[in-house]
Amino acid sequence: MNALETLSHWRLERDPDGLAWLTFDRAGSAVNALSADTMAELATVLDALDAQPPKGLVIRSGKATGFIVGADVNEFAELNTPEQGRALVARGWNLFNRLAAVRYPTLALIQGHCLGGGLELALACRYRLVEDTPGASLALPEVMLGIFPGWGGMLRLPAVIGAPAALDMMLTGRGADARRAAALGLVDARVPTRLLQAAARGMVLSGKPPRRARGLGAWLNRWPLKAVAANRARKQVAAKDPLGHYPAAPAIIELWEKHGGNALQAPALIDTIIASDTARNLLRVFRLQERLKANGRQAGIAPVRHVHVVGAGVMGGDIAAWCALKGLTVTLQDQDMTRIAPAIKRAASLFSRRLKDRRAARAAFDRLVPDPAGGGVPLADVVIEAISESPEAKRGLYQSLEPRMKADALLATNTSSLSLETLGAGLARPERLVGIHFFNPVAKMPLVEVVHADGTAADTLARASAFVGQIGKLALPVRSAPGFLVNAVLAPYMLQAMRSVDEGVSPAAVDAAMVAFGMPMGPLELADTVGLDIARAAGQELAGGAEPPRCLAEKLARGDLGKKSGRGFYTWRDGKPVKDGQGAARAPAGLAERLIQPLVDATRERVEAGVVADADLADAGVIFGTGFAPFTGGPLHYQSSRSA
Repeated sequence: MNALETLSHWRLERDPDGLAWLTFDRAGSAVNALSADTMAELATVLDALDAQPPKGLVIRSGKATGFIVGADVNEFAELNTPEQGRALVARGWNLFNRLAAVRYPTLALIQGHCLGGGLELALACRYRLVEDTPGASLALPEVMLGIFPGWGGMLRLPAVIGAPAALDMMLTGRGADARRAAALGLVDARVPTRLLQAAARGMVLSGKPPRRARGLGAWLNRWPLKAVAANRARKQVAAKDPLGHYPAAPAIIELWEKHGGNALQAPALIDTIIASDTARNLLRVFRLQERLKANGRQAGIAPVRHVHVVGAGVMGGDIAAWCALKGLTVTLQDQDMTRIAPAIKRAASLFSRRLKDRRAARAAFDRLVPDPAGGGVPLADVVIEAISESPEAKRGLYQSLEPRMKADALLATNTSSLSLETLGAGLARPERLVGIHFFNPVAKMPLVEVVHADGTAADTLARASAFVGQIGKLALPVRSAPGFLVNAVLAPYMLQAMRSVDEGVSPAAVDAAMVAFGMPMGPLELADTVGLDIARAAGQELAGGAEPPRCLAEKLARGDLGKKSGRGFYTWRDGKPVKDGQGAARAPAGLAERLIQPLVDATRERVEAGVVADADLADAGVIFGTGFAPFTGGPLHYQSSRSA
């Protein structure tokens, strides 16, 4: 038995004309990830090809889930010594350098996800082709895990697409779809599915020189312009993270600028980054995200094809638009076309912004159907109610909807505060009522709370979670309770911020303290954005009868509702708050900790009350539902690590 016959994860086949096809199909896994054993086997394959070189080599995936999702992140969690960290970097750096140096032409045939180490492998090939489908995504997201692309990405990506575009991809983790990857020069071509094999054969045997950056992008890879590009990137990183909560981004710039992307030349930097609390916490957040994604993958549940949304306000209209963007047929109901028209206009803007292809944007627009008479109700797999927060109005609507719905359709409410027990009273089949609570803005907020009560059928909860996953959101199951999880922890946080204003701290100082802590937005700017009337309603629901903060009551008495009225804690101009810019200097010592404590306490209370299953899911919900500083690992993890 030769060495190739012992392989578990790779399959090598040779055509009669000498072209070799290497298929990666990681055993026992739904996705291809690069682990120690899969990479050792790849080295064995390269040994065999050294002994008997092919005319060309095409590397492809045997998984329907995509090309390669990156390194096996579980191996990062097992790094306990500096030597282990350096060995992990060396493993990929040396292997992919070897692949890049082979005598025969190589091609990565990319279908679906090509992320992290997967893209670094593809960059080590002479050519790259990508399947022209909506699911294609090429990215180096290591910075999102608090680490860096140390297997050759920092060396090869700038050489292929130029320094500015490469630094943008590496420092943000943003990916490129098939169209953008081709436009950047990251791939040689995007190819229709039916032509993939023929195109791969033609390209790998073409003899064409490999793609390289040209023009200014290429010159910025060389001294002295390289230093200019690096300094510009440092300023951009510092502007987004002035306190240096995320050290991986500056490390990427330094490794590219001073070490040619070779982290092995800066072992102390490897040690610092991989052993950092930030990297460990961001890895934890990644795993929490994967757990939420798993909630959206329910075996044996048929996909939703038609959604009917009742209520074309900001939330209902934007939920409808998002579902249409994700390929579903959507009927949108309200009292008349005058109420529906603004939602359709916002949807058109979303489609043109998200779908660069004009035909794809048009197709999404065609899937969103204005439906004042509610003709879509009998056709829908899911009916979503998104009307005003009035129990009487919602129950009245359900009485008209329920008799017209399909027997197996879900009835979902987007309520942010009302209990399912209250809303389900009077339903013939209360077991199919479920909360599907989106957050504003729908297109940006990844979390959706899937709310269930004692009477909710298990199948209803599973189908609702699968629907949330189908439309690309993170499903968090929560029990019906005031504020569920996210609003229940935000309300005391925002109220505490307002009480600080009552004590004489300026709104700008309050918000600056929390942005410095790592929040994406300060609590008072958030309150203005949500609406001060809505903030008061949420506070009353959760404050146990306590008096509202004086500053909030005064603003509401004047009709200052925040962003929507043009004035709240801030004056709003062109959709942005006007601040004095001196907030951080005037923030009292310890302010951030005082403001965050009510949020932490409320999160723990929600776990103890069984609203969310466990502390990890609570941390996940607060991170993805509020933007709570990811580098902390979540509010409960943050407090436990500080007290340890």
